[in-house]
Amino acid sequence: MSDLIVYLNESDFDHKVAKGITLVDFYADWCGPCRMLTPVLEQIAKAVHGKVTIAKVDIDDNQRIATQFQVTSVPTMVLLKDGKEINRLIGLRDAEGLKKFIATAY
Repeated sequence: MSDLIVYLNESDFDHKVAKGITLVDFYADWCGPCRMLTPVLEQIAKAVHGKVTIAKVDIDDNQRIATQFQVTSVPTMVLLKDGKEINRLIGLRDAEGLKKFIATAY
């Protein structure tokens, strides 16, 4: 795993996403497309390092957050700005698609 990706849980989520732009990947270990998305997110994390935080939330271990964001399928990526949702994507995406998606936050 890349050290550029932050793993969040129910105890630190609100604090970590409160400032700036954060892309949160809601995932599950049993999800094949989620596993395929991880290397793409690592590539994106390098490209946006210092501008955007790339975070992952395991929906099985953090059900309160998944419910709060009404995550019903994985992977779901939620783009947050100062803690507020501004956009979301559901399903596997390529690096170019994710870069365009993140650019909507600027």
